[in-house]
Amino acid sequence: MSIAHGTIMGGLSTVPDLSDALSGYRDCLGLELVEQGALAADLAASWNCPGNAGSPYAVLRPKSGAPCWFRLVEQPDHPGFKPTRSYGWAAFECTVEDVWHWPDVVEGAGFTIVGPPKKLENIEPAFIPMQVLGTGREMVYLNQVLNDMPGTDLPRAKSAVDRIFIVVLATPDRDASVEWYRDRLGLTRGADYSLPYSMINNAFGLPADTLTTITMVQHDRMPIVEVDDYPAAATDRPCHHEQLPPGNALVSLAVRDVDQCDVDWIMPPDARQGALYEERRCGTTIGAGGELVELVEVGE
Repeated sequence: MSIAHGTIMGGLSTVPDLSDALSGYRDCLGLELVEQGALAADLAASWNCPGNAGSPYAVLRPKSGAPCWFRLVEQPDHPGFKPTRSYGWAAFECTVEDVWHWPDVVEGAGFTIVGPPKKLENIEPAFIPMQVLGTGREMVYLNQVLNDMPGTDLPRAKSAVDRIFIVVLATPDRDASVEWYRDRLGLTRGADYSLPYSMINNAFGLPADTLTTITMVQHDRMPIVEVDDYPAAATDRPCHHEQLPPGNALVSLAVRDVDQCDVDWIMPPDARQGALYEERRCGTTIGAGGELVELVEVGE
């Protein structure tokens, strides 16, 4: 299967109890468990989190077979972490077949609904979004795609819950983050949108009509990273010493050639085995917003 440059190959979330999280992702959302074990020390070190060596982890994949892997790593909860209040990865947006199916299902499986399905009125109705928090307070959007957007193609789900097609980044400097993905990874700047972003307004206690500007980073017509302006009250994400950021922790992106990426590697890229990697070379770096970005070489 050919994988395009910039494809979101995975989103990694931290959870306080792996078994509880699997009840949600595998048994409720219907993702397939493809790997489970203890996190290797060298992989943890490559993510700048040596304290996670030996942590229980699991890897799941959509039943559609899309080249996208959902990874869960068990680590203690952090009492200072509040979703949508700090910089870093804020959400993983998945495409689903029927968004209206999920409100009556997910809350019995460890998810908390923070944004029920609703049609967006102020922009082209390309999708119907829904937002939930998992057991690690990771934010997951369950979006039913209706139409493409000008300049952007949105994937239709081929299983009940399918691939991650947008990852949301909270950053102290939107332009600097967009430029980082453009200049370091060879991606392109897409459209800007200003909209009343209910998730951000609710998290910071702002009036409902407060506007947030977001910018899409993409490759050709494929969306990848939504870069969000965050209010001045946002902070760096509180983390346990030498462990992963809590919540939405790391994103894996496909690149043609890791040697062409103008980034500072945490550790030199190396070939890895197992789900997602399949003996591909990969390395992890830190983006302009402090986010962990794992780059996986897929060739031309």
